[in-house]
Amino acid sequence: MKITKKQTIGENLLYMMVWLAIIMVPVLNSKMMSELHVSLENVLTTWQKIAPYLTIFLVHNTVIAQRYLLRHKYWKYIFCDLALIVSVFWLVDLYEQHHIVETALRDSMDPVAGHKASFTDLEMYWNIILGFFMTGANSGIKLMYQSIRDEQKMEELKQQNMQVQMDYLKYQINPHFFMNTLNNIHALIDIDTQWAKNAVIELSKMMRYVLYDSERETISLTRDIQFLKNYIELMRIRYTDAVDIRIEHPSTLPARITIPPLLLIVFVENAFKHGVGANKASFIHIRIDCNEDKVTAVIANSRFKIAHPKHSDGIGLKNVRKRMELIYGPKNYELRIEETADTYTVNLEIPTLHA
Repeated sequence: MKITKKQTIGENLLYMMVWLAIIMVPVLNSKMMSELHVSLENVLTTWQKIAPYLTIFLVHNTVIAQRYLLRHKYWKYIFCDLALIVSVFWLVDLYEQHHIVETALRDSMDPVAGHKASFTDLEMYWNIILGFFMTGANSGIKLMYQSIRDEQKMEELKQQNMQVQMDYLKYQINPHFFMNTLNNIHALIDIDTQWAKNAVIELSKMMRYVLYDSERETISLTRDIQFLKNYIELMRIRYTDAVDIRIEHPSTLPARITIPPLLLIVFVENAFKHGVGANKASFIHIRIDCNEDKVTAVIANSRFKIAHPKHSDGIGLKNVRKRMELIYGPKNYELRIEETADTYTVNLEIPTLHA
């Protein structure tokens, strides 16, 4: 993942900056002491004292922490960390003893005089303590960055899971919608062939929308309303003038206002499915408005005693509720369904999205 790589680069860059500052200390110290020339011998001596700590850091950072600490093998980590620190300073102590003995034999000096247990001129136990502090700081930084990476991975997985759920719900609606539409066209073939041809043309326009535009996360409100109009025109071919079908919206809609695709069609489809009575005067009235803060839709249709008792609990409505919860959150949209003796009304308010 790109975020994980950026975090790793940032962590390594931090280590590089810290060690670069440590390595530059003797050079800067010579300048601050107003020396005319930087003493290369003093600088090399200081770097020699730093070398054991740099060795411990490199092994700890690239091997021990990666293999044990980040995999939660804490006892193995502590053992290996302790073994690394003790081994490095033990080897340093052996080297110093050997070096002091050789120097004493060459210069006829007491081999014990002036002996220290490390390059840092500290006793060995102090070096071990400092080594633990250094590896502890390294572990703290690694755990911090690992925690950030884990949180970002979880957020990415959450977003991916949300998208998968929304795609599933969206494509669960599509077959249901097209099944009803094809049934309508099938009924038209026996009534009027020309009407059936017109219905196929309207259906092709809707399929173009579903196949291409619905792949996006959002679609312009204008485009979605046009999709509703195509659907309504298809329904007009089937129903007689006894059905009063109206769709109202502002004459001009800002192109930047968008909504999730295939959202409003669920309510309109249900209105046609449950709001039109056989050989009875029926109506379907749709009103869509918007402002800078929200998009509102009111879909009202006639209601009959023979209407399906589970009108508000159909597959489409359940899915659209789940989609809106995933997109907006459970409390950031409003869906109210009002029923009277002869009217069924859906009131929807969703936050305005901007392209």
